Amino acid sequence: MQNESTNNQKGQKRGEQHGQVATMYENWFLDYASYVIMERAVPYLDDGLKPVQRRVLHSMWELEDGRYNKVANIIGHTMKYHPHGDVSIGDALVQIGQKNLLIDTQGNWGNIYTGDSAAASRYIEARLSKFALEVLFNPKTTIWQASYDGRNKEPVTLPAKFPLLLAMGVEGIAVGLACKILPHNFIELIEASIDSLKGKKIDLVPDFPTGGIADFSKYNDGLRGGRIRVRAVIEKKDKKTLMIREIPFGTTTSSLIDSILAANDKGKIKVKKVEDNTAATVEVVIHLHPESSEDVDKTIEALYAFTDCEISISPNSCIILDGKPQFLSVNEILRLTALNTQELLRRELQIRLGELEENWHFSSLEKIFIEKRIYRNIEEAETWEAVMETIHKGLKPYKKLFYREITDEDVVRLTEIKIKRISKFDAFKADEHIKGVEEEIKAVKFDLDNIKQYTITFYKNLLKKYGKGRERKTQISEFETIVASKVVINNAKLYVNRAEGFVGIGLKKDEFISDCSDIDDVIAFTSDGKVMVAKVNEKTYIGKDIIYVAIFRKDLDDETVYNMIYQDGSKGAIMMKRFTIGGVTRDKGYDLTKGLLGSKILFLSVSNPNDGPTVIVKLKPKPKLRNLESIIYFGAQLIKGRGVQGNVVTKFPILRVLEATPEQVQQYKKKQPDIFLPPSKDDKTQMKLEM
Repeated sequence: MQNESTNNQKGQKRGEQHGQVATMYENWFLDYASYVIMERAVPYLDDGLKPVQRRVLHSMWELEDGRYNKVANIIGHTMKYHPHGDVSIGDALVQIGQKNLLIDTQGNWGNIYTGDSAAASRYIEARLSKFALEVLFNPKTTIWQASYDGRNKEPVTLPAKFPLLLAMGVEGIAVGLACKILPHNFIELIEASIDSLKGKKIDLVPDFPTGGIADFSKYNDGLRGGRIRVRAVIEKKDKKTLMIREIPFGTTTSSLIDSILAANDKGKIKVKKVEDNTAATVEVVIHLHPESSEDVDKTIEALYAFTDCEISISPNSCIILDGKPQFLSVNEILRLTALNTQELLRRELQIRLGELEENWHFSSLEKIFIEKRIYRNIEEAETWEAVMETIHKGLKPYKKLFYREITDEDVVRLTEIKIKRISKFDAFKADEHIKGVEEEIKAVKFDLDNIKQYTITFYKNLLKKYGKGRERKTQISEFETIVASKVVINNAKLYVNRAEGFVGIGLKKDEFISDCSDIDDVIAFTSDGKVMVAKVNEKTYIGKDIIYVAIFRKDLDDETVYNMIYQDGSKGAIMMKRFTIGGVTRDKGYDLTKGLLGSKILFLSVSNPNDGPTVIVKLKPKPKLRNLESIIYFGAQLIKGRGVQGNVVTKFPILRVLEATPEQVQQYKKKQPDIFLPPSKDDKTQMKLEM
């Protein structure tokens, strides 16, 4: 009993420990997930920056003296704010520098086209751009917090007066959350911000630094579920040479060339050689084989279909707002940043107004203090309190002239005026100064009363000063999806063994059908009235006694019409039908007849919807059966789906079905012209053609 009690106590203790560990793990994991989301992966709406980017820029601002600083020095200075090592700081700094907006760079900062990395941090230099200094920093409007070790102060967010988040773009992966905001055009962002303040509708689409052509029809305002298709700009130099001048965003010339060579190795395209001459601009030269040069347009489409010359990008606009991650459209983000800019400008004006009023206040006090010779009255005062009281008494008649009460601090400042300044006091200059301050106060109050127009003017000035050379690089277009089967080169040959019922590219000893590619589909009909669509393979079983086989083009299904005469069962009626195949499942057999045992196809041909074959049906001789021959023009029949049973041709046994010659067609057109009339679309009934 004692051992059992001891075991129970041990088990209970282990259970308590397990519960404690589980609770600790849950709390720690939530803390970690929250930290990654808030401090590493997702940008803040206020300034569009991740913490490491903000700390880098703040450090550069502290080091700012107009000259370039070694990047290694900037990294070292930033480490007192960012506790995650020099590598993450250096990577963030290079990424900001490559965007050519906030940082002026000097040295080898890598190449966004080729993917080449920047030189070591000890060899390259950087400083803040004039644009960054104007829109990103203002200690008076910045909210500060203690750094991770408590030794320094760093900004919670920078007071950004520009939609920096949308201009630079950002990508990050957190715990159960991802963010991908694409870069937008500098000029368009400013113009859209102005439109937003005016209450106009805005519709932003990205603009990529690598250029290219993009279809934004499914952008979905940058939210989840949207999709952008981006293509390289491919030029025809001559019949044997193609030039890639711009590449899709997110690719490099190296990755692009690798995808072209991979497609060539798989036989999707045929290229002779690819050269990369990229430097300041993209220049990838593609040399074609002679057979590819015959249809250069098709080769270009194949490059879009099978290589990274066309890619798809899925945006996911996620930001930190009010201390938590939120999914907002890029248009809503722009609207909020425009309002944030307006509020920051309002705060700057209010701060400036307070400074001007203080300037006016003390300038006026000083003028009265000197002109009214109040300073002479303090000569007889024997104590500091008496000095203060004397000055207050001398200023009392003029108190109504001031914006606020005259405080002891004001009086102390008056006592600190040097005798030299008093002796050289110029009343005219003092009046001019006060007048200038009053005019500036009036102007600031006017701007505060018209803050929206003031913000619009601010944006227009930014556009005027920094907009040159920042025109859109990515062309906006809408293009159709390229069907791979249309542009892939025929890299294989299709064969058929009709008797055994096999088709494939590996049956090289059997009947050749046509050239094909390994991504094509094949359609085959068997004599018992079944059809199957299968992917081109080495060897695929369709069914014995194949009577028709061809490459199946689903995109051309509406243009391909099948004309068929079949017998319904071993002793059934002779039926005819004109149909398209429609949607099918690969490797599944479909009945084109009613599926009765003994059904068989007597005639099958392929035509376009506007025409059809003319056939002669001959019956077996039978007593009292006078008309043993009749003609059928399929072009006069309605086109329906593959599942339709069709029209009755005859219930009598037939001898054979022949396709009419052109001469026979002309003869029957003279004798029976009604047979060749086009079908009536309003006629929903099945016409009987019994003989």
